[in-house]
Amino acid sequence: MAIADKLLVQRQRHLKWRGLDWLELALMILCGVLCFGFSLSVTADIVTRTIGHPWLWLQEVTSTLFIYAIFVGTAAATRRNDHLYLTAISEAMHGTPRLIVEVIIRLVVLGVAFCLIWYGYQNYLRGFGSFRLPSGTPIASLYAIIPLSGVLIGLFTIEQLVNGLRNGFDHPEPPDEDAAPGLTEAQMRAQP
Repeated sequence: MAIADKLLVQRQRHLKWRGLDWLELALMILCGVLCFGFSLSVTADIVTRTIGHPWLWLQEVTSTLFIYAIFVGTAAATRRNDHLYLTAISEAMHGTPRLIVEVIIRLVVLGVAFCLIWYGYQNYLRGFGSFRLPSGTPIASLYAIIPLSGVLIGLFTIEQLVNGLRNGFDHPEPPDEDAAPGLTEAQMRAQP
C-alpha cells in the first residue's frame, strides 16, 4: 500500500476533486514533518538547558514549527472534513434540511477563511516592524502561514460546496476497511 493510500482519506469522496489529492497529501506530509520538528526542537531545548548550555534560538524554532503545524493542520483537516465542521448537526438530517445546514456551515467556514486571509495578511505586513530575539527575524515570518492557510481553507470549502451542491451532501459511506467483518457501524463505534 502506497503512502498516498494511507494518508488520503476516502471518506466523503463525493465532496472532493481528485485533482486536489496531491495537495492533501503534501499537507499531511508537511504536518508530520512540522510535528516531528516541533518534538525534536522541544527535546533539544530541554537537553541543552539540562546540561547548562541552552540554545536560545531553539525557542524561536519551536514556536515557529508549532504555529505552522496548527495552520497547516487546520487546512488539511478542512479538506478531510475533520475540523471546522459541525458533523453531528448535519449528519442527523436528510434531504433539504441537510442541504441547507451543510451550505450554511460551509458559508461560515468560508467567512472564517476570508478573515484568515484578510486579517492574517494585515498582521503579516505589520510584522515587518517587530523582530524576534535573539535572531532579529521579523515577526512576519510567524504570520506568513495565516493568510496561506485561509486560502487553502477557502479552496477546500469551495470544493466541498460545489461538489455537495452537484452530487448531494448525503451519501452513504463505504464500509471501513479496518473494521471487523459483520459488525454494524454502531457496534464498531462501541468498541474500545
